Amino acid sequence: MFSILRDYGVLLLIGQYPQGPLGGLAVTLLLALGGILLAFPLAVLMALATTSPVAWLRRPVFALIYVARGVPLVMFIFWVYFFLPVLVGRTVSGFTTMLATLVIYQAAYMAEIVRAGIEGLPKGQMEAGRAVGLSYLQTMRRIVLPQALYNMVPSMVSQFVSTIKETSLGYVISVNELTFAANQVNTTLLTKPFSVFVTLAGIYFVLCFSLTRLAAYLERRIARKRAGTLVAASPSPAIGRPLAVE
Repeated sequence: MFSILRDYGVLLLIGQYPQGPLGGLAVTLLLALGGILLAFPLAVLMALATTSPVAWLRRPVFALIYVARGVPLVMFIFWVYFFLPVLVGRTVSGFTTMLATLVIYQAAYMAEIVRAGIEGLPKGQMEAGRAVGLSYLQTMRRIVLPQALYNMVPSMVSQFVSTIKETSLGYVISVNELTFAANQVNTTLLTKPFSVFVTLAGIYFVLCFSLTRLAAYLERRIARKRAGTLVAASPSPAIGRPLAVE
């Protein structure tokens, strides 16, 4: 395992760059980060649609989310792989195909995270905004969404961990990510497949475990801050206490 990291660590990290295309862990992180960042605005819009009181807007988005969440990711990859070139009228690289797939797929999952964050807030938040004359969208933008997005930061980090693991399926369309780079190492060595893929599993584990611990830390910090806010907002025991009659 250590000899593989010593001899092929650069290939696993950045592929053949700068003599060749970028690959390995660098492409895995680019795909995961790009997929999350591009899916986030779409997820917010979908979540707003699913929490909207307008039925004709809410129901189609719910249907899209259920379809996306009910279909295996590898099937989505093949759909995008064959449909996207027809849509744009030219050949599309494997990286672009995988990125587009992750954006669609992650948007459906993140929309549910955002919706849960919105519905997890007290209903009085929306009612208070409407009471002071704000419209539904203004209340969402100024009051509800900032609180919901802050509370769901740990869930977003956890979703990023899931996306990192999902990028390994880019191997089926020859995306030069970490799993593809590990297979190149295995093809070169031929006699050490167990060592190569244990090394690959170790890299994924270290990366994902670190991010999972970060998500847990953020969740505890947010919980402490919310608890502190509730304590600060609670009335003093002296308030409302009846005066003693002498």
